[in-house]
Amino acid sequence: MTPDPTAHLTDLIRDVPLLQSVLEKIESLNLPDAWLVAGSIAGIVWNHQAGQPALQGIRDLDIVYFDPQDLSADTEAALEAKFAEFPLPIDVKNQARVPLWFEAKFGVPCPPYRDTPDAIASYPTTSTTLGVRQVGKHLQICAPFGLVDLFDGVIRANGRLTTEEVYVKKTTRWVAEWPHLLVLPWSERVLPESPTVTL
Repeated sequence: MTPDPTAHLTDLIRDVPLLQSVLEKIESLNLPDAWLVAGSIAGIVWNHQAGQPALQGIRDLDIVYFDPQDLSADTEAALEAKFAEFPLPIDVKNQARVPLWFEAKFGVPCPPYRDTPDAIASYPTTSTTLGVRQVGKHLQICAPFGLVDLFDGVIRANGRLTTEEVYVKKTTRWVAEWPHLLVLPWSERVLPESPTVTL
């Protein structure tokens, strides 16, 4: 693993103009507890390791925020429209609203989240349990499992909320795109100790 994974991840993100522009847009909108999360962040790391273009294999960008006072799907759609200028599809989700639809989609209940880092800590794998946001001139990183698995190319299931079906589906696609990844069996799933934010 790289000696300073936080600095290395920051450098990789800074080197992708699209991600930098999206982070600046998120900050300008002043959304509550908003982060760019999950596969788009991991994907630039894996592409760097594979010597591929930074955005190869990244289908969309996921932006999340936390607003228990407005649980409207229309609000999420209106926010997505604010990112229409960008070349990749952008999915905006209020993490306070996720428990309302999660069980119908994935077959397991989702207890209410405390905040966005708590939601990030439930994402399907240790390598994609990530959030990044711009705070002034700095990047803030939320990494409940740390960054070891991400930079080691290890895919390990997060057993907090995801199912084996979701885990297999995601990892099958990822390995087709990034063959260097090592996917651990579902039986080796783990739980995060707690949501953490690294400055």
